[in-house]
Amino acid sequence: MKVRDASIEEAAEVLAKISEFAKPAGYDDIKRRLNGKATSILVAEIQGELVGVKIGYQLSESCFYSWLGGVAPAGRRGGVAQALLEAQESWVIAQGYQELRVKSRNRFPAMLRLLLRNGYQIEHMEKKDGINDYRLHFVKQLIAK
Repeated sequence: MKVRDASIEEAAEVLAKISEFAKPAGYDDIKRRLNGKATSILVAEIQGELVGVKIGYQLSESCFYSWLGGVAPAGRRGGVAQALLEAQESWVIAQGYQELRVKSRNRFPAMLRLLLRNGYQIEHMEKKDGINDYRLHFVKQLIAK
């Protein structure tokens, strides 16, 4: 598996493969969200196939937001999400941020477990629609390695 920097087009390609997203963010959505911000777009490849993505952007001088990510079915259960998380954290630390924030929903239990296993703490819960769509806000304090 290879994790590398990617384009918005590649990110949109991976997101389109993830059926759990009712309406995956496309090229225009991603471009609009990232416009004018310091960003990181990472993809994971297995044998040349794009199987995972992690997109984030700067919230402030000290805080980075991991906005959107996921793993396509072809990349699941192979450590892709963990590799993307670690790569993003390393990049964020190298850029000098002290804090990483991310949101997820109850409907994505694998993501919730991944975040908790990696030292993210629940800071807030936002009630939306049904309980499956409640958004959990996570934060991790980063320490330069």
